[in-house]
Amino acid sequence: MSQADTPAPVLEQIVLAEPRGFCAGVDRAIEIVERALLKFGRPIYVRHEIVHNTYVVNDLKAKGAIFIEDLAEVPPGSTLVFSAHGVSKAVQEEARARGFSIFDATCPLVTKVHVEVAKLAREGYEFIMIGHKGHPEVEGTMGQLDCGIHLVEDAQDVARVQPAQTDKLALVTQTTLSVDDAAEIARAVRARFPNVREPKQQDICYATQNRQDAVKLISPQVDVMVVVGSPTSSNSNRLAELARKLGVDSYMVDSPEELRPEWFTGKSRVGLTAGASAPEVLVQQVIDRLRGLGAVTVRKLDGIKETVKFPLPKGLRIEH
Repeated sequence: MSQADTPAPVLEQIVLAEPRGFCAGVDRAIEIVERALLKFGRPIYVRHEIVHNTYVVNDLKAKGAIFIEDLAEVPPGSTLVFSAHGVSKAVQEEARARGFSIFDATCPLVTKVHVEVAKLAREGYEFIMIGHKGHPEVEGTMGQLDCGIHLVEDAQDVARVQPAQTDKLALVTQTTLSVDDAAEIARAVRARFPNVREPKQQDICYATQNRQDAVKLISPQVDVMVVVGSPTSSNSNRLAELARKLGVDSYMVDSPEELRPEWFTGKSRVGLTAGASAPEVLVQQVIDRLRGLGAVTVRKLDGIKETVKFPLPKGLRIEH
């Protein structure tokens, strides 16, 4: 048989990344909204999407959550939940002034960054923050102070930063960035500001790191990668970008309907992962759709088992 007559590979195997999907901060944030709905009834108001996933947000809307951006949209006396991304001091103060019953679903790993910023600011530090302009987590962290936080999105931005002083300068990072990209920008910060204070533990969260490590492991073993995640999800976008950097065609889908048969033409193995805000039910729906496109087997990769769990706010805990 000539090479031209050799049949093209057909989709055969799904290789499933581990870990994938929900992290502890997302689990907690969703549970806060669900518990608040059970305890106080509908509606519960949520400032910004609780997590960046269309399926999750629509599911909570159906249960009685109302998502808002402006606190003026919330009636007096309402119950308000802050999203997992965190909010600025100004939003916190406005919510208190309006008299809402407030539950804070900010991921504890984001809160850790806020606490560090507040502590070092009292000691006279200015900050360089590595992050994406306009992302709600970045707005929340930068909004912990009135001034003195300088955002950098890439190494070129580092060259343009003009802090008022360099004796007391600290570095903080958005928690959902590419680990490798953030490390490269941090190197540029250290090169320009050798005395910069870095976090004792890196700010990028364990779940972001673990999901990126799983993509690094899976990419050499597959012909194409599918990431389940919404377009607004920073950590999901980073997974798709990482696979592409590793030389694998990569596509991000918000639902199984977005899968395109032509993505898998001539491909026999598809890698599948999900961002930290994407529910497992969507992963299973994508698997079903891939089976419909010809995939026969599902192989799970070994990976880190995540056991992190964050406590709920006091007013929402089940008392035994």
